[in-house]
Amino acid sequence: MLKDTVDSGNKKSFTVHDLPLAERPRERMLKFGASALSVQEILALILGRGIKGESVMVTAQNLLGEFKTIDKIAAASVAELSRVRGIGIAKATQLKAAFELSRRLDATDDLYAGANIKNPGPAIKSPEDMVRYVGEELKGKLKEHFQIILLNTRNQIIGKEEISVGSLNTSIVHPREVFKAAITASAAAIILVHNHPSGDPQPSEDDIKLTKRLSESGSIMGIDVLDHIIICNNKYLSLKSRGLL
Repeated sequence: MLKDTVDSGNKKSFTVHDLPLAERPRERMLKFGASALSVQEILALILGRGIKGESVMVTAQNLLGEFKTIDKIAAASVAELSRVRGIGIAKATQLKAAFELSRRLDATDDLYAGANIKNPGPAIKSPEDMVRYVGEELKGKLKEHFQIILLNTRNQIIGKEEISVGSLNTSIVHPREVFKAAITASAAAIILVHNHPSGDPQPSEDDIKLTKRLSESGSIMGIDVLDHIIICNNKYLSLKSRGLL
């Protein structure tokens, strides 16, 4: 545990910058990933900086000392958080915003976990709806993930299946794998979704060929392929809206 220490001569407080470079939270995250950090270190990164004479690591420890667990910190109000030494209104709202993002991501996971024929999720009415439900999951992936979203006759989500991981081409994504999942779920329609790690949402020739092949297969089987959405970190593209489906 990091503690504030005081030099009796100049009363200079120990800060995060006094730590060896390899032990600083930001550098540790860049080298080892977020999962390697302690709760204290993650809180310190969200808070960004401490107060005069006190490291942000100490501020993070003050939070843990006051609320004991991360779930109690998440449940605390802005007013309760801001009463902790080093946490003003600005830092309290930063914390609440971070926990709200986590809550919304969990809500997306819950949507898919609970969606089924008897208890469908919301209806998909536009490409924006689709991006809202799967975008965060696919952003930042280093490989291409190809998924299908399973829909009922009202275009409500009844499930999701990941078909492949890796470079997308017609040999990896085969119609039998796509429609096996759709048939098993009694889906009336599907939406194809995959990501482009490159950051460019423009479809490749393989993307276009695969989309047409799956659409033709779906027509034969009576399962509509409604769209194919390509997702990047800050962009997306609908092949249907481009007239490519």
